[in-house]
This record gives sequence, C-alpha cells and structure tokens, in this order.
Amino acid sequence: MDQKKVTILGWMGTCLSIVMYVSYIFVIMGNLGGNKSGFAQPLAATFNCIVWFAYGLLKEKRDYPIMFANAPGIVFGFVAVLTSIF
Repeated sequence: MDQKKVTILGWMGTCLSIVMYVSYIFVIMGNLGGNKSGFAQPLAATFNCIVWFAYGLLKEKRDYPIMFANAPGIVFGFVAVLTSIF
C-alpha cells in the first residue's frame, strides 16, 4: 500500500476514534442526570489514550493522527470518570 493510502487510513481511524470518545458525552449526561454508570471503563480508556497520546508525541517524527485520535478520549474519559463518581 502506498504512503498516501496509509495516511488516509490513519486519518479515517482518527475520525472514528474521535466519534467513539465523543460518545462519552451521553454517558456524562446520564451521570449528571442521576443515572450513574461505572467508572472502570472510562478510566481504562483515559489511561489508554494518555499512553497513545504520549507515544505519538514522543516519537522522533510526531504522529499527529494518533495524538488527535486520543486527545478527546483523555478529556471525555476523564470527565466521564469524574461524573460517575461525584
């Protein structure tokens, strides 16, 4: 597969990851509405995204698709954890 197709595939994965983590908005809304969900899965997702974001950031040539894909998971996962606890 040529590099252009690999780049397109990377950005498609980025978009899908963002959609997946933005879906935490519904979990957060439910938590705030009194329908508390568990915190283990969003906590695991948060740590997973932190590790992948750090990987993309610390590579010699930064891997922006990985960083962009995981940034929303850090934010929304953390907020989902907080709202499920408090």
